[in-house]
Amino acid sequence: MINKPLHSFHIPVMGLSYTIDSPIRVAQYGISSVISIIDDEIVEKMKNFYSKKFNLNYFGISSKTEDYRAKRITDYLDMMDDIVTEKFESFKDEIYKNTDALKNFMTMLPNTSELKDGLQNIMNQGDSIALNIKNFIEKNLTPGSIDVNIMTKVDKDNYRNNEQLPVIYNDAHASLRGFAQSKISSSMVLSAGMNPRLYSYIEEFNDFFPDSNNYIKKKIILKVSDFRSAMIQGNFLAKKGLWVSEYRVESGLNCGGHAFATEGLLLGPIMEEFRLKKNELISSAHSLMIKALEQKEKYVPTEPLEMKITVQGGVGTSEEHDFLLENYQVDSIGWGSPFLLVPEATSVDRETRDLLAKSKQNDYYLSNISPLGVPFNTVKGTSNEILKHYKESKNKFGSSCPKKLLALSKEYSPEGICTASKKYQDIKLTDLEAVKSEITQKQFESRKKEITDKVCLCVGLVNSAYLEQGIEIKGEKQGVVVCPGPNLAYFDKEVSLSEMIQHIYGNRNILPETERSNMFINELKMYVDHLRKEILDLSGELTNSQIKKWKAFKANLFEGIAYYETLFRTTSFFVNDKNKIQKQLEGFKINLDEIVIPELQK
Repeated sequence: MINKPLHSFHIPVMGLSYTIDSPIRVAQYGISSVISIIDDEIVEKMKNFYSKKFNLNYFGISSKTEDYRAKRITDYLDMMDDIVTEKFESFKDEIYKNTDALKNFMTMLPNTSELKDGLQNIMNQGDSIALNIKNFIEKNLTPGSIDVNIMTKVDKDNYRNNEQLPVIYNDAHASLRGFAQSKISSSMVLSAGMNPRLYSYIEEFNDFFPDSNNYIKKKIILKVSDFRSAMIQGNFLAKKGLWVSEYRVESGLNCGGHAFATEGLLLGPIMEEFRLKKNELISSAHSLMIKALEQKEKYVPTEPLEMKITVQGGVGTSEEHDFLLENYQVDSIGWGSPFLLVPEATSVDRETRDLLAKSKQNDYYLSNISPLGVPFNTVKGTSNEILKHYKESKNKFGSSCPKKLLALSKEYSPEGICTASKKYQDIKLTDLEAVKSEITQKQFESRKKEITDKVCLCVGLVNSAYLEQGIEIKGEKQGVVVCPGPNLAYFDKEVSLSEMIQHIYGNRNILPETERSNMFINELKMYVDHLRKEILDLSGELTNSQIKKWKAFKANLFEGIAYYETLFRTTSFFVNDKNKIQKQLEGFKINLDEIVIPELQK
């Protein structure tokens, strides 16, 4: 039996809808992908769409049904499991009967794949090929995982008839319950930081605990930005008897969607710490977990369970992919944004995919459009941006806010209001108008932009999937919001799934001949620019704690550069770029030196 996963990459969650049906598209090839389950409305619409397409008996669940959010999610995941199982069986059937289909599949496997070697050996034997291949495939081929993502901060309180419902009906809690009650065996990715109340809720479901064979039906993956955060969150869960099966490390700035910048800690040094301290993470969590399991009188594993470390954010070449696998001994690498150009893998409408293919480096930017108040990666020229400018020319601001998933501000109502809503922006703009005579025109314009920058992500991030599948879009016209990482600037055309995978594994190159810096250099540039911008943009009062933070940020960047100087001098990878990289690092040291951190006037 081959126990290693089929692929050394996975497709991370992208927005609310870009990977909403990716498992249905790619799981039969052994590719794992992650879907967002926070928006029960798109989940319900996609369930109805696929139930019809595949003649399944899944029925609609009305929003008047008790616990409809969780039930919709459970149903969608169960249906996905049915479809993936059926497609996987058909695919196995096809590749043992059809030699061309088998050869095409083999071109999509890593060059180091034991499965690829095994299949090649059988084909070389020449006798009873079909039967031997059938037996080998039955034993060794497994579908990719249908993993789910819950953004822990998107956990709004919900109300019925003006009465607040219990906490378990909050958005993230209901999503978690929907996953926990589904029949699938896969992983739940928790992103955007710790939510102790939500983490504690996981204890309520047996599927998250190991059975007597050390098997966990529902695994926990934590998306983290550094080792310290991993240790704190992992130990918090371990004290409840819960095991973190994977830490998914993501670049703070060189990623898609929301960008959670670290305090100047760069991806290379972060991964080095995980490599050196992985055993510490395992032993700390194991000792805490077994104590908790004993107290709960549950099965106690004698040995620590498997713990994977994976990484994502800005990877663009097979050499970078191989380097991360080898140098940091990671288990898998997330390739996100480039898959937005693969119609077989992601749900993207034609217009948006064309925009992404033609957009250049200066079209990608870190925006303030997210109602969460966290910087958000996007691209210029989306249909949402065009519609927004048109509305603003008519002096209309904000969204009708039909879904209220991000109605998290309690400033004007205990039920919460979204900062992208018309209601919120109208109040804020009226308040701003009242003080217009007391501030400069520049300050007025700046504050107005700060208010009106926010856009409705709940609608904008799902419209692309509706457009692609021809699902009716009701309500106010909002267009499409897309959230690719800046690394997508280097990819310039739509490609097939096979072409993308061969690019990842170094068997072909889909990148144009344009200049592209190493992923670590790209991220370093973003961090230096981020520090410079933060200092320039300071509008409030300068404080000692802010000065201290900037100094630590700058010091961490210098340490990161020193780490990279040694790394690139000693690694056997990136041989052709070594001189260029060392010169770039020297340039960044000069740039950092030139950034002056202000001091308090005595």
